Amino acid sequence: MDHPDFGRAFPCTCRRERGARDRLDRLRRFSNMGSLASVSLEAITPAGASAEARARFEAALTAARAYAEAPRGCFMLIGGSGTGKTHLAAGIANHLMERGEAVFFTFVPDLLDHLRATYGPDAEVSYDELFEQVKTVPVLVLDDLGTHSTTPWAEEKVYQVLNHRYLNDLPTIVTSSVALDRLDARLQQRLLDPRTSRVMDLGAAASAGGQRVGAVPHEMLKRMRFESFEPAGAAGAAEGRETLQAAIAMSTAFARDPHGWLVLVGDSGCGKTHLAVAVANAALQRGEEVFFAFVPDLLDHLRYTFSPDSRVTYDELFDRVKQTPLLVLDDLGSETSTPWANEKLYQIIVHRHNARLPTVITTRAIPTGSNNPIASRLNDPRLVVVMPITAPDYRQPSVTPRRKRAAGAG
Repeated sequence: MDHPDFGRAFPCTCRRERGARDRLDRLRRFSNMGSLASVSLEAITPAGASAEARARFEAALTAARAYAEAPRGCFMLIGGSGTGKTHLAAGIANHLMERGEAVFFTFVPDLLDHLRATYGPDAEVSYDELFEQVKTVPVLVLDDLGTHSTTPWAEEKVYQVLNHRYLNDLPTIVTSSVALDRLDARLQQRLLDPRTSRVMDLGAAASAGGQRVGAVPHEMLKRMRFESFEPAGAAGAAEGRETLQAAIAMSTAFARDPHGWLVLVGDSGCGKTHLAVAVANAALQRGEEVFFAFVPDLLDHLRYTFSPDSRVTYDELFDRVKQTPLLVLDDLGSETSTPWANEKLYQIIVHRHNARLPTVITTRAIPTGSNNPIASRLNDPRLVVVMPITAPDYRQPSVTPRRKRAAGAG
């Protein structure tokens, strides 16, 4: 009875563990990584439009893998849109989460939106609780620093987070497409301290070089043609092969006379992107204009147009996407779902729907919900043909035996 803890309540071990899990689940909900949750550092290979870009990326990838094994201080990835910064940051985050580390991954403008939302009466968490979690989480990933609105309040919140983590030597991963000298001077002091930070420069935006925004990558054009598409698919059920054959027939017909919309739906590796690029190939061979975009990259390019370093204005690029004679949107639904992203996609889809402009969309699933405005357009049978593909992934090892037998028979 004389013990100083007598009469005090302490949480049991299971309660503490459950509290930690609940906290991590909440962080993951706010992180909203979407398709980035599947990015693996082991699966990433050096890429780039030039030898210099590939060398820069390879150096950044090596540094990212080393940081993921021993995270300490700040690891910063800078470079233009499309250079691979976010994928490397996501790869580090996923590697650490697999090791049991609590990681908070956030797009900086979204983080500030979440903080503002905590002042609302229906907020799930209080401002103090969320802000404290962001400052003290074991590993923090801040994606696209510098693209947020530069209001005094926003600048102060970002500085408070980074200053706290700097002083406490907490692992922090930052990506930015903004020139470092354009960041707040206080942020530069914290982010560029050579004693605690490592900065990897991936170079200029991919679109600033030979690859024009909206152009189909040259390697995809070479490989993805109707002639090289295998309608038999990988080993699997007859139903899957039938959907592939129907999809190639529908895509070929659309390529000959592109009217309305063609929506190809299926899991990763089923061949939907191959067919979409084949349609674009046919149009390009006729001399027609095509705008091809992997949806997350398109949104990155649109955000980048707000940067003073951008060679095109936001209005110029956005109007080009909306008005192009044939638009191919690859992997709709894999983008990070933010109010801004949803609004931009909605504006593009509504404009093209109302104008009846030819559009090809690939997606893993058609959006649902009676109040979903994008789902309403994609499910309009007067304009849209939806082609589901249930065939298995071409890249699975199950295709190897069939190919070997075919080679032996020849």
